[in-house]
Amino acid sequence: MAVPPISVRPATPGDLAAWRPLWDGYNGFYGRFGATALPEHITQTTWQRFHDPAEPVFCLLAHDAASGETLGLAHYLFHRSMTRIEPVCYLSDLFTREAARGRGVGRALIHAVYDAARAAKSSRVYWQTHETNAAGRQLYDKLAKHHGFIVYAQEL
Repeated sequence: MAVPPISVRPATPGDLAAWRPLWDGYNGFYGRFGATALPEHITQTTWQRFHDPAEPVFCLLAHDAASGETLGLAHYLFHRSMTRIEPVCYLSDLFTREAARGRGVGRALIHAVYDAARAAKSSRVYWQTHETNAAGRQLYDKLAKHHGFIVYAQEL
């Protein structure tokens, strides 16, 4: 049986109910649930930022083209770089509903981010993932080059 194609489009304010379970799933994947869940005001502010033209952050949603079911999300932002004149694009969050994994949802979302970055005259798209995200890394290794950088962070 053929797998229905995936369509990707920018989120609209009316997509909150479809986006929220994906956002919660993404956060849960990284251990942010229950007592460690993000405060609700962060989730609400994040959603509002996607729809504020003054903010450089964006949300794409992937859908099953036949049923319209929302299958995944990608959040990305543009920022300046000290080594390039053009803005660069950071793919901040990528998540596919567990039941839809292996259908090309992540690939479709990454390619849609690439398209958005090209349209914004960005010269680079980059992202990070946890070293234990083996399934994600198998896909990422096909779509981008791992440059070997290790990420450090300090909460302030």
